[in-house]
Amino acid sequence: MTYSDIDPKKSAFVFELDNVLYPEKDYLFQVYYLFASMIEYTELWDAKAMVSLMTDTYKQHGHQAVFDALKQKFNVDEKYRTNFNDMLITSKLPLKLLLFQKMLELLQQIVVDRKRIFIVTNGNPQQQLNKIKQTEWNGLEQYLTCYFADEINAKPEPDAINQLLADHNISRRDVVMIGITEADEQCAEAAGIDFINSDGFL
Repeated sequence: MTYSDIDPKKSAFVFELDNVLYPEKDYLFQVYYLFASMIEYTELWDAKAMVSLMTDTYKQHGHQAVFDALKQKFNVDEKYRTNFNDMLITSKLPLKLLLFQKMLELLQQIVVDRKRIFIVTNGNPQQQLNKIKQTEWNGLEQYLTCYFADEINAKPEPDAINQLLADHNISRRDVVMIGITEADEQCAEAAGIDFINSDGFL
């Protein structure tokens, strides 16, 4: 799917952030590296081995299993879970987050066509803002309007979309949401707007 395949009457595009505009693992893996480096400094353990375990656990079992895997394999003290969770929210990354190339091109086409771009993202608002600030937007940041759904009511509830429509006086028929999760799709349906799975672009 490309921009030209979308109904030209659509004037507003709503995106989720994680795994839609950029790969979330690019954020998480950098935090894993920073956390392992901190543990290596304080406990003199092998950061490289810890990073390898963390990334492998993420790929096989998901992010929620990562810290418990560290506890089991390296006997990492439970007291470090707080540090880990804090770093996930506030870390300054070594490298900028890069958009999926196809999504960068899509965003650029939307801007050239003088249409509006919104990000409506689930998750901890402070963490999501941290990701947005550390993304390389290639000059597109001035065209973005962001809503943190958890501050209103997390998707699949449609409250954040309804708020966006009211704030900007936009008709539902003029909006398309581009997401990847079931929550995104259910939210679009509940809000009465069209939905496209981002996999279609990638």
